[in-house]
Amino acid sequence: MAYKFDFGAIVPHWQLLFDGVILTTELTVIGAVVGVGLGIMGAWARASRAPVISQIVGVYVELIRNTPFLVQLFFIFFGLPALGVKLTEFQAAVLAMIVNLGAYSTEIIRAGIQAIPQGQIEAAQSLAMNRVQIFRYVVILPALKKIWPALSSQIVIVMLGSSVCSQIAAEELTFGANYIQALNFRAFEVYFVVTGLYLVMSILLRMGLKVLGNFLFERRHHV
Repeated sequence: MAYKFDFGAIVPHWQLLFDGVILTTELTVIGAVVGVGLGIMGAWARASRAPVISQIVGVYVELIRNTPFLVQLFFIFFGLPALGVKLTEFQAAVLAMIVNLGAYSTEIIRAGIQAIPQGQIEAAQSLAMNRVQIFRYVVILPALKKIWPALSSQIVIVMLGSSVCSQIAAEELTFGANYIQALNFRAFEVYFVVTGLYLVMSILLRMGLKVLGNFLFERRHHV
């Protein structure tokens, strides 16, 4: 094996990788916050007694969960302009991540809602609480607590999936790696480093979500 490793060839391009990490983080944060919010609304709609709304959300969920994320991204970035909706690479990437996470989190959160004991809801109804109040104060936080590990894993998956956004020239981490590799042809070194960066980002994201979960749920428990 005559190949000589040269990780030093990546050093001059560290700014590209750093910028890629920052953009990947921005995509993940925006996608997670809005996507989970969309999932909460979707889960509420799915659990509601309005069959039409529930069916519409159900079609959205099945459509997204049964098509590739890359195709969804291409549809948003290349397909929507045909209808007059023009988006930048960043906007298309964010929208694709929100739509994707929204569908998956809808079903995850719905599972948590279904696990709430009916007695708690009936107790809230006996206190003359309306449906919005019951959902806000009785249902959603206990439901999120039950499914938080699964939801956290899905957010990490979406963060890792953001790597395909390089296909529309969104300058996230994988885009930076591809660009550097095209300049110095050190494919092994570049993708070895980027793999390590994704690993670190995934671990930090899981840790951050765990801390957030403890803050949201343990604080409420003690209050």
